[in-house]
Amino acid sequence: MIGLIVTGHGHFASGLTEALNVIAGPAEHYAAVDFEVSDSVETLSANLQKAMDDMSDCESIIVLSDLAGGSPFKTAVELGYARGVEVVAGTNLGMLVEINMVRQFMEDVHQLAEQALTVGKDQVQKFVFQAPVEEENDDFSDGI
Repeated sequence: MIGLIVTGHGHFASGLTEALNVIAGPAEHYAAVDFEVSDSVETLSANLQKAMDDMSDCESIIVLSDLAGGSPFKTAVELGYARGVEVVAGTNLGMLVEINMVRQFMEDVHQLAEQALTVGKDQVQKFVFQAPVEEENDDFSDGI
C-alpha cells in the first residue's frame, strides 16, 4: 500500500484528518504532521522523518501539504526526495478523501500524485444559481 502523510501549518493536518475520519473512518498507513506556531523547522523535520520511517513497510509514500513553498512542503521535499516520496501542495478535503481511498488500489505513487492534482482542481468550484426552466404547456389533446 502507498503510505499517506498530511502536513501543513497550524492544525491543518490534524483538522483534515479529523474530517477524513468522520467521512471515511480511520485510515491505515497514514500520519498527520502539524507545524504549530511553537514548532521549529527542526521539530517539523523530526516529525516528518518519524512519519516516513513509520511507513517503511509501505511500497511508497505520498505527502499532501497545504502550501507550495511553505516549510511543511519544503521539508517534506527535502526529506522525501532521496526516498522517491511524492509531495503535493494545495491539499483540500475532497482531494484527501479520494486519494486516501484510491491509494489502496494503486501501486504507482507518481500516478497517484497526478490524480491528486486533478481531483484537487476539480474540487474547487463555486455555486452558480440557474433559474428553473419553464416548460411550454402546449395542450394538444389529440397527441399531435
